[in-house]
Amino acid sequence: MIKDALFHAKILLFGEYGIIQDSMGLSIPYKAYRGELTFKESVDGKDVWSNEQLRNYLVYLKELQEKKELLLSLDLDSMKLDIENGMVFDSTIPNGYGVGSSGALVAAIYDKYAHEAIVPEDDLNKTELLELKEGLAQMESHFHGKSSGIDPLICYMKLPILIKSKDELGTIGLPQEGKGEGAIFLINSGQPGETQNMVNIFMERMKQEGFRNMVRKEFTKYNDECISAFLDGETQPFFESLKGLSDLVLKHFSPMIPMPLRNFWLKGLNTDDYYLKLCGSGGGGYVLGFTQNLEQAKKQLKGKDLEVIYRF
Repeated sequence: MIKDALFHAKILLFGEYGIIQDSMGLSIPYKAYRGELTFKESVDGKDVWSNEQLRNYLVYLKELQEKKELLLSLDLDSMKLDIENGMVFDSTIPNGYGVGSSGALVAAIYDKYAHEAIVPEDDLNKTELLELKEGLAQMESHFHGKSSGIDPLICYMKLPILIKSKDELGTIGLPQEGKGEGAIFLINSGQPGETQNMVNIFMERMKQEGFRNMVRKEFTKYNDECISAFLDGETQPFFESLKGLSDLVLKHFSPMIPMPLRNFWLKGLNTDDYYLKLCGSGGGGYVLGFTQNLEQAKKQLKGKDLEVIYRF
C-alpha cells in the first residue's frame, strides 16, 4: 500500500537565475497546491498521461542506475511494479507555472522509493542537505535538462530554505505574517512557461560581457538586499531594493516576462503601487507581486485575480 504523502507546491520568492550564478535564494512551500502518488483502478485522460510520464521517468532513472551514476539509492523495481499497477501522480500543481510541479513529483518518488530516505527535519546538517539537494537535482534534470535541486528539496522538506550560495543552505523561519495593508501575491499570466527555453536564453546571454556584469553586480545586489531586508522585517529598504530588481528585470530579462503582463509590470514601476518580479524561470505561468497597499494594487491590476500568499 502506497504511503499517504502529500507534497505541496513551492514558490521561489527570490533567486531566479541568480542562484545559477551563486547569489542568494529564498524558497517557501505553498500549500494551495499539492500532489501525491496514488493508484487508479482505471486510468484515462490526465491519468493516462501521468502514468505514461512515470514510465518515461523510470527509464531515465534506470539508465542512471545501470551506469552506476544514480546518486540516490532508489528501489526502481518496486516503482516499475507500481506503475504497471496503475500508479499516477495525482496533482493540482499546474505544469509550467513556476510553482514546482516537477519538484513535487521528484519529492514524492524519493519519499516512496528511497532506501533509507533522509527524514525531513529542520535541524538537518549542511552536509545532509547538500547531498540531498544534489541527488534530487539529478532526479529532476529529466524534466528541465538542468536542475539546481532547490525545488524538489523544498517540496520534500516542506520548510522554507535560504540559499546563501551553491555550497551553503539551510532551513529558516520566516517573519511572522502581519495584518497590515501590504501583501505578496501571485498573478496568473494565463499561459504556461517553458523552463528549458528560458534557461537557454539566459545562458546564451551570459556569454555577453555586459549582461554577465549586470547579473553579477546589479542583479545579485538587488536580489540579496531583498532577501536580507525581508527576513529582517525592514519594509522600506525591502521595497526600495524590490523596485530596483523589478526595473532591472524589465530592462534585461524581457523575454522572461509573460507578454500579457508587461504593461502591468511597467505600470507598477510608474505608480509605485506594486512591483512585479519573476516567479521561477518566467516566460509564462505566475509572476510575483509585492505591495504595501493591497487594495490600491487591486485597483491598478483591475481584471487580474490576485492570489495572496503572504501579508505584511
